[in-house]
Amino acid sequence: MNKLAIIVVLFSACGILGGNAREDYNWEKDLQHRIKWDFTRTREDVVKYIKNYIPDVSESQLSKWEAVNALEWMDIDGEKRYFKNAAPNLFRIDKKCRNIKNLKDGVSLSNSQRAAAKNIPEVIREASGPYCIGAPKRMRVDFILTVDADAVPSGEKIRCWLPFPRTDIARQTDVKLLYTSEKNYKVAPSKFKHSSVYMEKKAQAGKPTVFKETFEYVSYGAWFNLKPENIKPYNTESALYKEFTSEREKHIVFTPELKALAAELTEGITNPLLKARSIFRYITANYPWASAREYSTIDNIPMYVLKNHHGDCGQVSLLFITLCRISGIPAHFQSGLMFHPNATNLHDWSEIYFEGIGWVPVDQSFGIPVYAHNDDETWFFLGGIDSWRMVANNDYGMDFYPKKKYPRSETVDFQRGEVEWKGGNLYYDQWDYHWDINYLTE
Repeated sequence: MNKLAIIVVLFSACGILGGNAREDYNWEKDLQHRIKWDFTRTREDVVKYIKNYIPDVSESQLSKWEAVNALEWMDIDGEKRYFKNAAPNLFRIDKKCRNIKNLKDGVSLSNSQRAAAKNIPEVIREASGPYCIGAPKRMRVDFILTVDADAVPSGEKIRCWLPFPRTDIARQTDVKLLYTSEKNYKVAPSKFKHSSVYMEKKAQAGKPTVFKETFEYVSYGAWFNLKPENIKPYNTESALYKEFTSEREKHIVFTPELKALAAELTEGITNPLLKARSIFRYITANYPWASAREYSTIDNIPMYVLKNHHGDCGQVSLLFITLCRISGIPAHFQSGLMFHPNATNLHDWSEIYFEGIGWVPVDQSFGIPVYAHNDDETWFFLGGIDSWRMVANNDYGMDFYPKKKYPRSETVDFQRGEVEWKGGNLYYDQWDYHWDINYLTE
């Protein structure tokens, strides 16, 4: 059985198909389409890119990288196909390759790192009050989703969900919906873990179908100045503790490998903050960022990170959350968008809970900054977060409002939007999205 067939069996066993989906809908066919959309590169494509940095790369060396998953590939219909970003990822994952690329291209801070380096001292200086927030940034955002012309038959209704800032987050205030392209819309109540604006529109022949929202909000940075001596013992009988230290279907599973790793990382440590720091430091040091294939095609994301020795923001966050829960630290997924000037993107992070303090943000992907000047900045992203965020999700893989009928394009996260019609879900090759930001606070 090839890799693709194994994934199909696993997804079917996990019951990913919604009960309201059309009877002739086929998840296997959908999954095959999603994987083929991700695995588009040939061996020739990969070799061409690698030769920009390693002109004399050999077949044996390529095979070695494939064997350790530094070059991600899959057997699809009897042909070896590579992940679309497999070649660039090699120079992020493999240390020797990374050094070769750095020598040729040079090394500098990314735009998001520059923005955070400027913002972090500001947040640390200003964070105050019961929620430990400061350095507010007001932003106005136009979010546009465009369905391709004739992706849906003319006259058919398209259902669309766009991400929207949560109104139940202390560091996210003054949320205003200023405009929607459709007169009739629905904003998800705060009890829903995915915050969205829902609209419907009929397709017209030969014309793209456009959905747009404009919103404004204020985002604060947060910093809790955590100290081990201020962390109290957990009430292990509380509903909060039991819920957020338990397993969750598919991506928070206490496998033997993860339990062994958590035990190794926290051996001899009793303080929850020091346990969390040990996990955070380990992931930062051992799992570099790399471009990710679609989450909907991965059966267990933390195990995928362990096997492939890398992860993007959501993948390392789910690994951090799982190791924390195994270690008795309540943790949950949080995500949305990052709006750092000149570095906007989709982004995921998490929150962990400390008795006597409450929920605090953790950005495992930002990790331990190379630009940190002191201990507070070194550990800033474990108990702190910068001001350039938009929180849309307080969990992963939850129901939408109104409920979606077909499996989502992104079955874990919700940041790009989602679209469907009565004939099925519309995947990413049938629509596009973008946003425009007006920074109202410098």
